[in-house]
Amino acid sequence: MRVVVTGTRGIPSIQGGVETHCEQLYPLLADLGVDVTVIRRRRYAAAVADASGLTAWHGVRLRDIYAPRRKSLEAIVHTFLAVVEARRLDADIMHIHAVGPSLMVPFARLLGMKVVMTNHGPDYRRAKWGRAAAAVLRLGERLGSRFSNRVIAISPAIAADVKEKYERECALIPNGVATRSIPAGSDTLIAPFGLIPGRYIVAVGRFVPEKGFDRLIDAFALLRRSGRITDDLRLVIAGDADHESEYSRRLRRMASATEGVVLTGFITGDILAAITGSAALFVMPSTHEGLPIALLEAMSYGRDVAVSDIEACRLPELSRGDFFDAANTESIADRIASKLAAPATPRRYDLTRYRWPDIARATLNLYRELCSN
Repeated sequence: MRVVVTGTRGIPSIQGGVETHCEQLYPLLADLGVDVTVIRRRRYAAAVADASGLTAWHGVRLRDIYAPRRKSLEAIVHTFLAVVEARRLDADIMHIHAVGPSLMVPFARLLGMKVVMTNHGPDYRRAKWGRAAAAVLRLGERLGSRFSNRVIAISPAIAADVKEKYERECALIPNGVATRSIPAGSDTLIAPFGLIPGRYIVAVGRFVPEKGFDRLIDAFALLRRSGRITDDLRLVIAGDADHESEYSRRLRRMASATEGVVLTGFITGDILAAITGSAALFVMPSTHEGLPIALLEAMSYGRDVAVSDIEACRLPELSRGDFFDAANTESIADRIASKLAAPATPRRYDLTRYRWPDIARATLNLYRELCSN
């Protein structure tokens, strides 16, 4: 069985939720005997030392294809070229991730391929997109939902939304998280950032408006001014911008002007694990998510969490006291303060339904069913 994957910027060590999903899933599918090719956006792969120049990774073949630098054209142009490449590779299945790239589902079907679409959430609700771009993303969701052979939803909320709008049943296969422990020598790994275990809160993600990092910095500044946190507590934001924007530039200015804020840039591997696993609290102030892997990873380390009260974050493993109103700076500050005031003890979450090996087997079963039909 030959599967060609697009819709991701690439793997490994490339920033983004879809990218992390693919990085975890496809090596497991390769181990299960699937011939997997991930088609990467060339400029992202070339910019990351761990990803640059690879033609294979953990059993997954890698193909690098041009993508324009303009964010409104990047995904659609790259996906068109990826579909052509998949046809050339004689793919049994074309697996397209996210609603924007799913504009190309009908094209892939016209070329005679069976197509699986994974819906990672309604990207047209992201604040970074204008009206025209949002309309194109909605069209991608519609075409993908109607014309793909199978639709995967990563959360029950997404599955329900697709069923209501398009009368289409989805296979519910969530994002996952690996069984993790805090790396040995974490103190040494976090020291270059001026951090002490348990003396900082952490947030992880790209510098885009829907992640809410500007409101988080405002909330942190409010806590410092009011004396509800000690002066030695730090706010760490781990991530960066894919495309520099006025928002990302403003975020850097806010961080520079607010004492105690640390921007690490995009980090991965043991450094990210050490920073997340050694934090006093993980915070996610997003207004839009699919099923956030960064949150699952923080939970896998037993970290206490404070997250937005949005549907994507209302995991059954969390409790009412974990949520705040992401649009309200005081709500964010109050929840952080109440969490930090509680005794610092590791939490235990039941993450059984997020096991990557089970997710890989569910995906393989869907592929086999599609090929047998």
